Amino acid sequence: MTGSTHTRSSAPHPADSHDLIRVHGARENNLADVSVELPKRRLTVFTGVSGSGKSSLVFNTIAAESQRLVNETYSAFLQGFMPTLARPEVDLLDGLTTAIIVDQERMGGDARSTVGTATDVNAMLRVLFSRLGQPHIGSPKAFSFNVASISGAGAVTFERGGRTVKERRDFSVTGGMCPHCEGRGAVTDFDLSQLYDDSKSLNEGALTVPGYSTDGWYGRIFRGCGFFDPDKPIREFTARELDDLLYREPTRIKVDDVNLTYEGLIPKIRKSMLSKDVEAMQPHVRAFVERVVTFTSCSECGGTRLNEAARSSKVAGINIAEACAMQISDLAEWVRGVDEPSLAPLLATLRHTLDSFVEIGLGYLSLDRPSGTLSGGEAQRTKMIRHLGSSLTDVTYVFDEPTTGLHPHDIRRMNELLLRLRDKGNTVLVVEHEPEVIGIADHVVDLGPGAGTSGGRVCFEGAVEGLRTSGTVTGGHLDDRVGLKDGVRTPTGALEVREATANNLRGVDVDVPLGALVVVTGVAGSGKSSLVHGSLPSEAGVVSIDQGTIRGSRRSNPATYTGLLDPVRKAFAKANGVKPALFSANSSGACPNCNGAGVVHTDLAMMADVATTCEECEGRRFQDSVLEYRLADRDISEVLAMPVSEALEFFGSGRGRTPAAHRILARLSDVGLGYLTLGQPLTTLSGGERQRLKLATRMGEKSGVYVLDEPTSGLHLADVEQLLGLLDRLVDSGESVIVVEHHQAVMAHADWIIDLGPGAGHDGGRVVFEGTPADLVAARSTLTGKHLAEYVGA
Repeated sequence: MTGSTHTRSSAPHPADSHDLIRVHGARENNLADVSVELPKRRLTVFTGVSGSGKSSLVFNTIAAESQRLVNETYSAFLQGFMPTLARPEVDLLDGLTTAIIVDQERMGGDARSTVGTATDVNAMLRVLFSRLGQPHIGSPKAFSFNVASISGAGAVTFERGGRTVKERRDFSVTGGMCPHCEGRGAVTDFDLSQLYDDSKSLNEGALTVPGYSTDGWYGRIFRGCGFFDPDKPIREFTARELDDLLYREPTRIKVDDVNLTYEGLIPKIRKSMLSKDVEAMQPHVRAFVERVVTFTSCSECGGTRLNEAARSSKVAGINIAEACAMQISDLAEWVRGVDEPSLAPLLATLRHTLDSFVEIGLGYLSLDRPSGTLSGGEAQRTKMIRHLGSSLTDVTYVFDEPTTGLHPHDIRRMNELLLRLRDKGNTVLVVEHEPEVIGIADHVVDLGPGAGTSGGRVCFEGAVEGLRTSGTVTGGHLDDRVGLKDGVRTPTGALEVREATANNLRGVDVDVPLGALVVVTGVAGSGKSSLVHGSLPSEAGVVSIDQGTIRGSRRSNPATYTGLLDPVRKAFAKANGVKPALFSANSSGACPNCNGAGVVHTDLAMMADVATTCEECEGRRFQDSVLEYRLADRDISEVLAMPVSEALEFFGSGRGRTPAAHRILARLSDVGLGYLTLGQPLTTLSGGERQRLKLATRMGEKSGVYVLDEPTSGLHLADVEQLLGLLDRLVDSGESVIVVEHHQAVMAHADWIIDLGPGAGHDGGRVVFEGTPADLVAARSTLTGKHLAEYVGA
């Protein structure tokens, strides 16, 4: 009996057998029946060339299914308000835990969103000031720039003792919103000459606002509103008519027996465009807003967004606007000096959150910084803050290249944070290219061997040491080191920057060499972007390729985004003697059943939409009559199904020769996107692919100076070599290239390095080194110099 009891107690508990996340037969995007087994409560890193299927496996399969299953635990009523998620294309997913996704999607989308509001720090500060602020002005709402002060009075009717009673009641809400700028911190002024051409009438297309065409919905409203004559040139409008056109408040009207609302141009633009974060706008709308609207700091609140009462209440000598404007590392010190036993729990949480900012390398930010201005890496680390002190365990954290935008010095701190999350008993899944992060993994999954249709397979699964000897592309490049160049280019001139004071720059004077590959580097927050994007002379004709995301629907593809489709449509039209619009899936050539989408989406309310291939066009998106027109024996759908490499050959010679299309395709091939198909939806591209697509598009613009913001983001070690070759070709062709970069391979390959620092925020903003990479390594006088010397083995 005793032996039997002992045997039974030493047997593993059934609950302990679920220590793997099993994925069998994953087929999302380019995955080719991928099967992996991932250990729980360990750090797993997914590697592979850009476009090999990492995001498809981690985000679109594992994380997506986890979120879908969690959403299904809510009632059908609640699910109706939640995003509908389709089940991923996979045979088996077993052992999943709740997934918390920390991605690189830009924060914001609203002009009112700041670092403080996005992380709930502002909410805690408002409570602090409402309790301790002198003079006392009201509840936490009195310190919120999103709450307006309002008051009112009137009669209310209610039942009391079986009788209907009327009483007069009044109410008031004390908010902190500045009444002049409505809590935005900036006021807008419109250049009316950019809104319309006053020599034309509305019917002649006087309005130049995007989307306000005469044959569209807005044209119908303006023609039928009756407030002015749509055939009269705007310069002949009376003062009343012009006021109705520009400023009229929402008014109900009837046009062709349809009830509609008419609103003046300026309030309409304020609501539809200016309420959004400028960074989140579509490129053509953003260009219009920047051309038409001037943003100036509010004269009443000084850009603080708060009214006078909120600014008058102080704690320990500062008001809430001054607290939010402080560098977070300084604010953390100030909060430590506030001692109030009745607020002990609040102060402890506030201190911990602010310390987390500093610990994660974001101590140089301020709480009033608009969240839309954060880079992808900064946004991701800001999202991490709420998880660092979480008591949750046994959850799956999913990170998308958490080292993006980080100096080698900061990468070590990020590694410590990832290991700390793992050591609390969580499963940590990381998509990453940095060898420093791959090196700390407990488990590695390498996807490939190539990108697109050449990828989507597991090339290696196991420990890091096994990856080094596996013979895969990643394993072969893991220990690669780019050496210092034997010789550097001689500059052909210089861009002079004098007394630059943007953001944290401290009167910087620097000469940026032309005709060379210049790398601007320094720790995160040292002032690199302020120098490159905010201080270079405007007359230099700089083409800036930043990290802004490409926004597009599932109808957008590389052919439409790069402008390639225009010469292709014209070539088809010329070869067949018809109009070019026939060869657009968004115009007259579209399949009438699916409207050119290739698939038909069925809405199932709170359940995921079902997408089925269109039966009429069989997913080819065009009418059958259009597909009869051919160019060099290919119809338009076959051309859009070509990869870039094949299309480059097709449009380069023979009967399909189209020089304008060939030039665009050559640039796509140059940036390593030869495997993409021309009609692949932009929504399926990885972050690295999207940035290189933007680079290829902007390379077509005539300019002598290109500014690239961290072009190695999302690039595999093997792809970095190709990028260096592309940068060399640009410089050798007579262009000047300025790169904001942390990757040591790019630094080692540069002709000239400008290193900013020595720290971040007010500890940075100075040039700590100018010279060749060899001089930087020899001096070892900066953090960058020490890490670069270690990288090249000097």
